[in-house]
Amino acid sequence: MNAEQLKQLENQLWEAADQLRANSKLTATEYSFPVLGIIFLRHAYNRFITAKAIIEENLPVHPQRGRRTINKDDFQHAKAIFLPEKSRWDYLSSLPEGSDLGDILDDAMRSIEAEYEVLLDVLPKSYSLFEKDLLQSLIRIFNTELLTNVSGDVFGRIYEYFLNKFAMSGAQEGGEFFTPPSLVNAIVNIIEPNHGTVLDPACGSAGMFVQTGHFIEEEGFNPAEKVTFYGQEKADTNTKLSKMNMTVHGMDASSLQGNTVSTPRTPSLLIA
Repeated sequence: MNAEQLKQLENQLWEAADQLRANSKLTATEYSFPVLGIIFLRHAYNRFITAKAIIEENLPVHPQRGRRTINKDDFQHAKAIFLPEKSRWDYLSSLPEGSDLGDILDDAMRSIEAEYEVLLDVLPKSYSLFEKDLLQSLIRIFNTELLTNVSGDVFGRIYEYFLNKFAMSGAQEGGEFFTPPSLVNAIVNIIEPNHGTVLDPACGSAGMFVQTGHFIEEEGFNPAEKVTFYGQEKADTNTKLSKMNMTVHGMDASSLQGNTVSTPRTPSLLIA
């Protein structure tokens, strides 16, 4: 998929999702985080399937016991997250019409949180606010064949695109601004953060951390072995998005909530 095709896909997905919101009773704020949660599920599933194929191909085989069973740690090493069966996109997208998707999506998020402590109380679980038809339509939008085999980077772009659009449509209240991915990428390429501590005192959705991870991987190294990520963010939703973004990319970061100016919590900012 080239840049022009990706741009067209981003626009198509956004216009379809935004039209659904316009015809619903939900505000942009009520709508944005749950929709990003659905993209998170779709993104995580694509990474899960890709990682699963690679893991299974390389699993050791014992002469008597046969091939070792795949486990959650295997996915962590493959830069993906393990998804319980009823949290996987193929299960969710194949549910029959009329299913209580609100409760099912809430349970799917709880199942993932139970597997990853860093995501506890982070994922959206307010899908009961959505009408069944709206949720079904959202699932259909992100179930397009165009998204079936795209790489994690493409999904990351779509995820960031929706973040940006939601920011422009209402999330900039209170002086909050979303840094465009192109600018984040330029900053990373200039400073070349390939070792030590990476600190972002206004980390937002962790775009700087994700781009740093990509930069290190392109140099042939594992980000977890080269850098330690520290971030702080004053907005609760953004802190959650940061943790979601890092987890789905198979990376760790200390993402703390609070106003960095008045109450710095990251080690590099604390005054002895």
